[in-house]
Amino acid sequence: MSSDRPRGPADVVPEGEDPGVTGSTADTGPIRPAQGRRARRREQEAAKKGSLLRELPVLLLVAFVLALLVKTFLVQAFFIPSGSMEQTLHGCPGCTGDRVLVNKVPYWFGEPEPGDIVVFEGPESWSPEVQIDEPGNAVSSALLWLGRAIGVAPPSEDDFVKRVIATGGQTVQCCDAEGRVTVDGEPLEEPYVFEDTPLESRAFSAVTVPEGRLWVMGDHRSASADSRQHVGDEFSGTVAVDDVIGKAALIVWPLDRFGTLGSPDIQGTEAAGAPDRPLPVSGPAAIAAPYALGFVGAVPLTLWRRRRRSRSRAG
Repeated sequence: MSSDRPRGPADVVPEGEDPGVTGSTADTGPIRPAQGRRARRREQEAAKKGSLLRELPVLLLVAFVLALLVKTFLVQAFFIPSGSMEQTLHGCPGCTGDRVLVNKVPYWFGEPEPGDIVVFEGPESWSPEVQIDEPGNAVSSALLWLGRAIGVAPPSEDDFVKRVIATGGQTVQCCDAEGRVTVDGEPLEEPYVFEDTPLESRAFSAVTVPEGRLWVMGDHRSASADSRQHVGDEFSGTVAVDDVIGKAALIVWPLDRFGTLGSPDIQGTEAAGAPDRPLPVSGPAAIAAPYALGFVGAVPLTLWRRRRRSRSRAG
């Protein structure tokens, strides 16, 4: 049965178009399928962009948290403000303080060895080598904490960097007839020593290092307040292995000093001619590794959250 309603201009469908498509605007006429698809695509793209912007803060937060976990357990950058390790590490007044990458992995399965350069938290009896003005408000404290986390701000006054000279059970003393430090009666080979003090001022009596502790000294012997200056404390100037933060493995700044830090066999216990112990961390990208790993770890977590949210909406 046909309709008796008269057909008007609005009922005329252009040749080649689908007569089932309805809808029009005053300006553009009937909505064609291609126009509808483009409109839907624009809406989908706008929705995706908005979703990504909403997820970005979460992504950055997760990446930062993962980076801090990497910094806590794997590697950490440190700024060297004092000159106690010169010339191995620069930190003297007027010099550009070195930034070093401290590797924590080697001491997961072992303990520091003679020749290692270590960063550690000094005992309470140790006076700071540098004076750091701590901020007086929460914002400045947060910025300082962040700067220390990425190695661009001075470390805490309690943090020290020295070289391990003797370990638990060994007896260290200075000096032999040639002015050298001895361990268990054998002189050390220390080509890194810079500006040593006169013999009479650097001499110290024999100290047997307790188990689980270390005797440490700076390479700049004339400017290092190390184990020698604290022989009168409870542990005869030694520091606890548990207080070691990690092994200084790499100079990452300034770029003209970029390079690895070796661990020479100062006690002559390795085979003659053997190279320094290998370093597990090297390469110019090492300083960025914690943050890159944090970002990589955050991406799948964020994608999982988005997929889960999409499924819940669909359900």
